Amino acid sequence: MKKRILKNIEWGILICVILLITIGIIALYSATKEANGEELKKQIIWLIISIPVMILVICINYEVIAKISPIFYGIFLILLVAVLFTESVNGATSWFEIGIFSFQPSEFAKIFVILLYSLVITKIQERGRDEISKPTKLLLSLLVIAVPVVLIIKQPDYGTALAFLVATVFILFTAGIKKRYIFGSILLVAIALPLLYFFILPEHARTRIDVFLNPNLDPRGAGYNVIQSKLAVGSGKLLGMGLLKGNQTQLGFLYPKTTDFIFSVIGEEMGFLVTAGIVLIYVILITKAIYVAKTAKDDLGSYIAMGIAGIFLFHMLENIGMTIGLLPITGVPLPFVSYGGSSLLTNLILIALLLNISGRRQKAIFIE
Repeated sequence: MKKRILKNIEWGILICVILLITIGIIALYSATKEANGEELKKQIIWLIISIPVMILVICINYEVIAKISPIFYGIFLILLVAVLFTESVNGATSWFEIGIFSFQPSEFAKIFVILLYSLVITKIQERGRDEISKPTKLLLSLLVIAVPVVLIIKQPDYGTALAFLVATVFILFTAGIKKRYIFGSILLVAIALPLLYFFILPEHARTRIDVFLNPNLDPRGAGYNVIQSKLAVGSGKLLGMGLLKGNQTQLGFLYPKTTDFIFSVIGEEMGFLVTAGIVLIYVILITKAIYVAKTAKDDLGSYIAMGIAGIFLFHMLENIGMTIGLLPITGVPLPFVSYGGSSLLTNLILIALLLNISGRRQKAIFIE
Protein backbone atom coordinates (compact mmCIF):
# COMPACT_ATOMS: atom_id res chain seq x y z
CA MET A 1 0.00 0.00 0.00
CA LYS A 2 2.83 2.42 0.91
CA LYS A 3 4.55 1.72 -2.41
CA ARG A 4 1.32 2.54 -4.22
CA ILE A 5 1.02 5.83 -2.34
CA LEU A 6 4.63 6.82 -3.07
CA LYS A 7 4.28 5.90 -6.74
CA ASN A 8 1.06 7.84 -7.07
CA ILE A 9 2.17 11.04 -5.31
CA GLU A 10 2.29 14.19 -7.44
CA TRP A 11 6.05 14.67 -7.08
CA GLY A 12 6.01 17.76 -9.29
CA ILE A 13 4.47 19.65 -6.35
CA LEU A 14 7.46 18.79 -4.16
CA ILE A 15 9.91 19.80 -6.91
CA CYS A 16 8.22 23.22 -7.18
CA VAL A 17 8.48 23.69 -3.42
CA ILE A 18 12.17 22.71 -3.34
CA LEU A 19 12.92 25.25 -6.09
CA LEU A 20 11.07 28.03 -4.24
CA ILE A 21 12.76 27.25 -0.92
CA THR A 22 16.18 27.22 -2.62
CA ILE A 23 15.57 30.63 -4.19
CA GLY A 24 14.31 31.91 -0.83
CA ILE A 25 17.39 30.67 1.04
CA ILE A 26 19.69 32.37 -1.49
CA ALA A 27 17.73 35.62 -1.23
CA LEU A 28 17.75 35.48 2.58
CA TYR A 29 21.51 34.90 2.54
CA SER A 30 21.98 38.15 0.64
CA ALA A 31 19.34 40.11 2.55
CA THR A 32 20.69 39.13 6.01
CA LYS A 33 24.44 39.25 5.31
CA GLU A 34 24.99 42.45 7.29
CA ALA A 35 23.08 40.96 10.27
CA ASN A 36 25.25 37.81 10.34
CA GLY A 37 22.44 35.82 8.74
CA GLU A 38 20.40 35.36 11.93
CA GLU A 39 17.08 35.11 10.11
CA LEU A 40 18.62 32.73 7.58
CA LYS A 41 19.77 30.44 10.39
CA LYS A 42 16.31 30.44 11.95
CA GLN A 43 14.72 29.69 8.58
CA ILE A 44 16.98 26.69 8.10
CA ILE A 45 16.13 25.46 11.61
CA TRP A 46 12.41 25.74 10.82
CA LEU A 47 12.99 23.88 7.55
CA ILE A 48 14.72 21.03 9.39
CA ILE A 49 11.84 20.90 11.90
CA SER A 50 9.30 20.86 9.06
CA ILE A 51 10.67 17.79 7.26
CA PRO A 52 9.65 15.13 9.86
CA VAL A 53 6.32 16.91 10.34
CA MET A 54 5.70 16.67 6.59
CA ILE A 55 6.55 12.96 6.54
CA LEU A 56 4.14 12.35 9.43
CA VAL A 57 1.32 14.25 7.70
CA ILE A 58 1.86 12.31 4.46
CA CYS A 59 1.79 8.96 6.26
CA ILE A 60 -1.50 9.54 8.12
CA ASN A 61 -4.60 9.26 5.93
CA TYR A 62 -6.00 12.75 5.33
CA GLU A 63 -9.48 11.50 6.28
CA VAL A 64 -8.17 10.74 9.78
CA ILE A 65 -6.52 14.16 10.00
CA ALA A 66 -9.76 15.83 8.91
CA LYS A 67 -11.76 13.93 11.55
CA ILE A 68 -9.54 15.21 14.38
CA SER A 69 -9.36 18.74 12.95
CA PRO A 70 -12.21 20.06 15.19
CA ILE A 71 -9.95 19.55 18.23
CA PHE A 72 -7.11 21.60 16.73
CA TYR A 73 -9.59 24.13 15.35
CA GLY A 74 -10.81 24.74 18.92
CA ILE A 75 -7.23 25.02 20.24
CA PHE A 76 -6.30 27.61 17.64
CA LEU A 77 -9.46 29.63 18.27
CA ILE A 78 -8.31 29.90 21.89
CA LEU A 79 -4.84 30.93 20.72
CA LEU A 80 -6.32 33.53 18.34
CA VAL A 81 -8.14 35.05 21.30
CA ALA A 82 -5.07 34.86 23.57
CA VAL A 83 -2.76 36.50 21.02
CA LEU A 84 -4.93 39.63 21.10
CA PHE A 85 -3.58 40.29 24.60
CA THR A 86 0.09 40.10 23.60
CA GLU A 87 2.38 43.05 22.96
CA SER A 88 1.88 44.75 19.60
CA VAL A 89 4.58 44.21 16.95
CA ASN A 90 4.53 46.61 13.98
CA GLY A 91 0.97 47.60 14.92
CA ALA A 92 -0.41 44.04 15.14
CA THR A 93 -0.90 41.55 17.97
CA SER A 94 -0.28 38.45 15.86
CA TRP A 95 2.67 36.69 17.51
CA PHE A 96 3.61 34.79 20.63
CA GLU A 97 7.28 35.25 21.50
CA ILE A 98 8.92 31.99 22.59
CA GLY A 99 12.60 32.60 23.31
CA ILE A 100 14.33 33.63 20.09
CA PHE A 101 11.42 32.34 18.00
CA SER A 102 7.97 33.78 17.34
CA PHE A 103 4.77 31.80 16.79
CA GLN A 104 1.87 33.09 14.67
CA PRO A 105 -1.35 31.14 15.39
CA SER A 106 -3.23 32.64 12.42
CA GLU A 107 -0.81 30.84 10.06
CA PHE A 108 -1.40 27.40 11.58
CA ALA A 109 -5.14 28.11 11.81
CA LYS A 110 -5.26 27.99 7.99
CA ILE A 111 -4.60 24.25 8.08
CA PHE A 112 -7.38 23.32 10.45
CA VAL A 113 -9.92 25.81 9.12
CA ILE A 114 -9.53 24.32 5.62
CA LEU A 115 -9.72 20.77 7.01
CA LEU A 116 -12.75 21.42 9.20
CA TYR A 117 -14.63 23.45 6.60
CA SER A 118 -14.05 20.73 3.97
CA LEU A 119 -15.29 18.14 6.47
CA VAL A 120 -18.39 20.20 7.29
CA ILE A 121 -19.25 20.62 3.60
CA THR A 122 -18.96 16.87 2.99
CA LYS A 123 -21.21 16.14 6.00
CA ILE A 124 -23.81 18.61 4.73
CA GLN A 125 -23.73 17.01 1.27
CA GLU A 126 -24.31 13.49 2.53
CA ARG A 127 -28.01 14.06 1.81
CA GLY A 128 -27.28 15.53 -1.62
CA ARG A 129 -24.86 17.96 -3.27
CA ASP A 130 -27.49 20.71 -3.42
CA GLU A 131 -27.77 20.77 0.38
CA ILE A 132 -24.93 23.29 0.62
CA SER A 133 -26.96 25.73 -1.49
CA LYS A 134 -29.70 25.89 1.13
CA PRO A 135 -29.33 29.30 2.85
CA THR A 136 -29.54 28.02 6.43
CA LYS A 137 -26.94 25.29 5.97
CA LEU A 138 -24.67 27.57 3.95
CA LEU A 139 -24.73 30.26 6.65
CA LEU A 140 -24.14 27.72 9.42
CA SER A 141 -21.17 26.27 7.54
CA LEU A 142 -19.71 29.74 7.04
CA LEU A 143 -19.49 30.19 10.82
CA VAL A 144 -16.48 27.86 10.68
CA ILE A 145 -14.74 30.54 8.61
CA ALA A 146 -16.31 33.64 10.13
CA VAL A 147 -15.13 33.13 13.73
CA PRO A 148 -11.36 32.88 13.01
CA VAL A 149 -11.59 35.58 10.33
CA VAL A 150 -13.14 38.05 12.80
CA LEU A 151 -10.43 37.24 15.38
CA ILE A 152 -7.69 37.71 12.78
CA ILE A 153 -9.16 41.04 11.66
CA LYS A 154 -9.06 42.14 15.30
CA GLN A 155 -5.25 41.69 15.38
CA PRO A 156 -5.42 43.39 12.74
CA ASP A 157 -4.21 41.14 9.89
CA TYR A 158 -6.36 41.80 6.85
CA GLY A 159 -4.10 39.90 4.46
CA THR A 160 -4.42 36.58 6.30
CA ALA A 161 -8.16 37.13 6.71
CA LEU A 162 -8.49 37.58 2.95
CA ALA A 163 -6.53 34.34 2.40
CA PHE A 164 -9.18 32.49 4.44
CA LEU A 165 -11.96 34.03 2.35
CA VAL A 166 -10.31 33.10 -0.96
CA ALA A 167 -9.87 29.50 0.24
CA THR A 168 -13.56 29.46 1.20
CA VAL A 169 -14.62 30.63 -2.27
CA PHE A 170 -12.49 27.91 -3.89
CA ILE A 171 -14.02 25.21 -1.67
CA LEU A 172 -17.61 26.38 -2.20
CA PHE A 173 -17.12 26.64 -5.96
CA THR A 174 -15.81 23.05 -6.02
CA ALA A 175 -18.74 21.95 -3.85
CA GLY A 176 -21.11 23.11 -6.58
CA ILE A 177 -22.74 26.06 -4.81
CA LYS A 178 -25.43 27.67 -6.96
CA LYS A 179 -24.18 30.50 -9.17
CA ARG A 180 -26.67 32.98 -7.72
CA TYR A 181 -24.69 32.99 -4.48
CA ILE A 182 -21.49 33.76 -6.35
CA PHE A 183 -23.00 36.65 -8.30
CA GLY A 184 -24.82 37.85 -5.18
CA SER A 185 -21.56 37.86 -3.22
CA ILE A 186 -19.79 39.84 -5.95
CA LEU A 187 -22.59 42.43 -5.87
CA LEU A 188 -22.50 42.56 -2.08
CA VAL A 189 -18.73 43.11 -2.08
CA ALA A 190 -19.08 45.90 -4.66
CA ILE A 191 -21.61 47.64 -2.42
CA ALA A 192 -19.72 46.97 0.80
CA LEU A 193 -16.28 48.18 -0.30
CA PRO A 194 -17.08 51.92 -0.24
CA LEU A 195 -18.86 51.50 3.11
CA LEU A 196 -15.87 49.62 4.54
CA TYR A 197 -13.48 52.29 3.31
CA PHE A 198 -15.36 55.28 4.69
CA PHE A 199 -16.91 53.90 7.90
CA ILE A 200 -15.18 50.72 9.09
CA LEU A 201 -11.50 50.55 8.08
CA PRO A 202 -9.07 52.16 10.56
CA GLU A 203 -7.00 55.14 9.49
CA HIS A 204 -3.84 53.15 8.73
CA ALA A 205 -5.76 50.77 6.44
CA ARG A 206 -7.32 53.66 4.52
CA THR A 207 -3.88 55.23 4.22
CA ARG A 208 -2.52 52.05 2.66
CA ILE A 209 -5.26 52.12 0.04
CA ASP A 210 -4.68 55.82 -0.68
CA VAL A 211 -0.96 55.26 -1.02
CA PHE A 212 -1.56 52.24 -3.23
CA LEU A 213 -3.53 54.46 -5.60
CA ASN A 214 -0.87 57.19 -5.42
CA PRO A 215 2.39 56.38 -3.57
CA ASN A 216 3.63 59.95 -4.04
CA LEU A 217 0.99 61.20 -1.60
CA ASP A 218 3.42 60.32 1.18
CA PRO A 219 6.78 59.39 -0.39
CA ARG A 220 8.71 59.59 2.90
CA GLY A 221 6.02 57.89 4.99
CA ALA A 222 3.33 55.39 3.97
CA GLY A 223 4.40 55.42 0.31
CA TYR A 224 8.10 54.91 1.05
CA ASN A 225 8.15 51.09 1.06
CA VAL A 226 6.32 50.59 -2.21
CA ILE A 227 8.41 53.27 -3.96
CA GLN A 228 11.66 51.62 -2.83
CA SER A 229 10.30 48.21 -3.78
CA LYS A 230 9.45 49.32 -7.31
CA LEU A 231 12.88 50.93 -7.64
CA ALA A 232 14.51 47.67 -6.54
CA VAL A 233 12.53 45.47 -8.94
CA GLY A 234 13.07 47.88 -11.83
CA SER A 235 16.81 48.30 -11.27
CA GLY A 236 17.36 44.53 -11.49
CA LYS A 237 16.51 44.54 -15.20
CA LEU A 238 16.98 41.19 -16.98
CA LEU A 239 19.77 39.48 -15.03
CA GLY A 240 19.91 41.47 -11.79
CA MET A 241 22.66 43.44 -10.10
CA GLY A 242 24.16 40.33 -8.49
CA LEU A 243 23.99 38.84 -5.00
CA LEU A 244 25.07 41.25 -2.26
CA LYS A 245 25.13 44.06 -4.84
CA GLY A 246 21.58 45.43 -4.79
CA ASN A 247 21.46 49.09 -3.81
CA GLN A 248 18.03 49.12 -2.16
CA THR A 249 18.68 45.75 -0.52
CA GLN A 250 22.18 46.25 0.84
CA LEU A 251 21.83 49.93 1.80
CA GLY A 252 18.73 49.28 3.90
CA PHE A 253 16.13 51.08 1.79
CA LEU A 254 13.87 48.01 1.60
CA TYR A 255 11.88 47.17 4.75
CA PRO A 256 11.03 44.51 5.74
CA LYS A 257 13.22 42.98 3.06
CA THR A 258 13.23 39.41 4.42
CA THR A 259 9.44 39.03 4.65
CA ASP A 260 7.05 41.34 2.80
CA PHE A 261 9.59 42.51 0.20
CA ILE A 262 11.72 39.43 -0.41
CA PHE A 263 10.44 39.41 -4.01
CA SER A 264 11.92 42.89 -4.41
CA VAL A 265 15.29 41.61 -3.20
CA ILE A 266 15.13 38.82 -5.79
CA GLY A 267 14.08 41.21 -8.54
CA GLU A 268 16.94 43.62 -7.80
CA GLU A 269 19.74 41.10 -7.33
CA MET A 270 18.64 38.17 -9.54
CA GLY A 271 16.67 40.00 -12.22
CA PHE A 272 13.56 39.51 -14.30
CA LEU A 273 14.42 36.00 -15.45
CA VAL A 274 14.42 34.65 -11.90
CA THR A 275 11.30 36.56 -10.83
CA ALA A 276 9.48 35.35 -13.94
CA GLY A 277 10.67 31.85 -13.09
CA ILE A 278 9.19 32.20 -9.60
CA VAL A 279 5.81 33.18 -11.04
CA LEU A 280 5.95 30.20 -13.42
CA ILE A 281 6.77 27.82 -10.56
CA TYR A 282 3.79 29.09 -8.57
CA VAL A 283 1.51 28.68 -11.58
CA ILE A 284 2.68 25.07 -11.97
CA LEU A 285 2.28 24.44 -8.23
CA ILE A 286 -1.27 25.83 -8.11
CA THR A 287 -2.24 24.04 -11.33
CA LYS A 288 -1.02 20.74 -9.89
CA ALA A 289 -2.94 21.41 -6.65
CA ILE A 290 -6.11 21.88 -8.70
CA TYR A 291 -5.31 18.67 -10.60
CA VAL A 292 -4.98 16.83 -7.29
CA ALA A 293 -8.42 18.20 -6.34
CA LYS A 294 -9.84 17.00 -9.66
CA THR A 295 -8.42 13.47 -9.28
CA ALA A 296 -8.97 13.02 -5.52
CA LYS A 297 -10.74 9.83 -4.48
CA ASP A 298 -13.52 11.71 -2.67
CA ASP A 299 -15.11 15.12 -2.16
CA LEU A 300 -13.24 15.68 1.09
CA GLY A 301 -9.88 15.41 -0.67
CA SER A 302 -11.09 17.67 -3.49
CA TYR A 303 -12.24 20.39 -1.11
CA ILE A 304 -9.05 20.32 0.97
CA ALA A 305 -6.86 20.50 -2.16
CA MET A 306 -8.87 23.39 -3.61
CA GLY A 307 -8.73 25.29 -0.33
CA ILE A 308 -4.95 24.92 -0.32
CA ALA A 309 -4.77 26.05 -3.96
CA GLY A 310 -6.77 29.15 -2.98
CA ILE A 311 -4.36 29.96 -0.13
CA PHE A 312 -1.29 29.71 -2.36
CA LEU A 313 -2.90 31.65 -5.21
CA PHE A 314 -3.88 34.52 -2.93
CA HIS A 315 -0.48 34.72 -1.24
CA MET A 316 1.36 34.66 -4.55
CA LEU A 317 -0.81 37.31 -6.21
CA GLU A 318 -0.97 39.59 -3.17
CA ASN A 319 2.71 39.51 -2.24
CA ILE A 320 4.04 39.94 -5.77
CA GLY A 321 1.29 42.43 -6.59
CA MET A 322 2.08 44.66 -3.60
CA THR A 323 5.84 44.68 -4.29
CA ILE A 324 5.33 46.01 -7.80
CA GLY A 325 2.56 48.45 -6.87
CA LEU A 326 -0.39 46.57 -8.38
CA LEU A 327 -2.07 45.76 -5.02
CA PRO A 328 -2.16 47.44 -1.58
CA ILE A 329 0.47 46.41 0.97
CA THR A 330 -1.01 43.93 3.45
CA GLY A 331 2.02 42.21 4.97
CA VAL A 332 1.32 38.86 3.29
CA PRO A 333 4.47 36.69 2.95
CA LEU A 334 5.54 34.91 -0.23
CA PRO A 335 5.10 31.16 0.46
CA PHE A 336 8.36 29.17 0.85
CA VAL A 337 10.43 32.25 -0.05
CA SER A 338 9.80 34.86 2.66
CA TYR A 339 11.37 34.51 6.09
CA GLY A 340 9.01 33.18 8.75
CA GLY A 341 8.98 29.93 10.67
CA SER A 342 5.22 29.77 11.23
CA SER A 343 4.58 30.50 7.56
CA LEU A 344 7.14 27.96 6.33
CA LEU A 345 5.92 25.14 8.58
CA THR A 346 2.27 25.87 7.77
CA ASN A 347 2.88 25.92 4.02
CA LEU A 348 4.89 22.70 4.13
CA ILE A 349 2.10 20.99 6.08
CA LEU A 350 -0.34 22.16 3.39
CA ILE A 351 1.98 20.70 0.76
CA ALA A 352 2.13 17.45 2.75
CA LEU A 353 -1.67 17.31 2.68
CA LEU A 354 -1.63 17.74 -1.11
CA LEU A 355 0.89 14.91 -1.42
CA ASN A 356 -1.23 12.85 0.98
CA ILE A 357 -4.37 13.35 -1.12
CA SER A 358 -2.56 12.71 -4.41
CA GLY A 359 -1.06 9.48 -3.08
CA ARG A 360 -4.50 8.11 -2.21
CA ARG A 361 -6.44 9.31 -5.26
CA GLN A 362 -8.42 7.18 -7.70
CA LYS A 363 -5.43 6.84 -9.98
CA ALA A 364 -3.86 4.48 -7.43
CA ILE A 365 -6.53 1.85 -8.13
CA PHE A 366 -4.98 1.13 -11.53
CA ILE A 367 -1.44 0.66 -10.25
CA GLU A 368 -0.28 -2.92 -10.24
